[in-house]
Amino acid sequence: MGVMQTALLDTPIGTLTVGATPRGLRMVRFPQERGRAEAEVVQEAEEFDPEVLVAAEAPVAAGRSVSPERIARAQLDEALLQLREYFEGDRTKFDIALDWYGVSGLRLRVLKLLADVPFGDTVTYGDLAKGSGAGVTASQAVGGIMGSNPLPIVVPCHRVLAADGLGGFGGGLRTKEWLLAWEGVLPPALDWDM
Repeated sequence: MGVMQTALLDTPIGTLTVGATPRGLRMVRFPQERGRAEAEVVQEAEEFDPEVLVAAEAPVAAGRSVSPERIARAQLDEALLQLREYFEGDRTKFDIALDWYGVSGLRLRVLKLLADVPFGDTVTYGDLAKGSGAGVTASQAVGGIMGSNPLPIVVPCHRVLAADGLGGFGGGLRTKEWLLAWEGVLPPALDWDM
């Protein structure tokens, strides 16, 4: 697995666990999934300083060595910044490096397609199955891939709907409804304060 830096991020949908490696963002976990990350050291999120990422990358570009921990921390800080901006309503597109460690084949093709679904739009499981080359009959497989998405929100599995409704969601249907309402796809629920 290599070096991974993690942090907790408080959001309107709960406290997320976010992890990054020197290659980029590797995980975003919802509160109920946090038990899966217990083996990893969770550090409190620090305020992001954009100069840290530049400082971590500059020596590498100049041929000097920088610790993997420092680069992972810079990747994590950038991911935390962009997630905060998303939840504050200041960001509609993520442009951070993604570490696809352990993701390959159909799963990787589907998740990369999904990463391009814009803010405020939705697709169906069938759309992703067809777009990935697996064919519309692979919709159920795509549903399983959504459930194993290591980067929810950034790779927006909440934007994937069933042909006849919302479909499932690893973060829970209430969270999916909140995210879709936040993006203007669904009207906000009456009992949720946006």
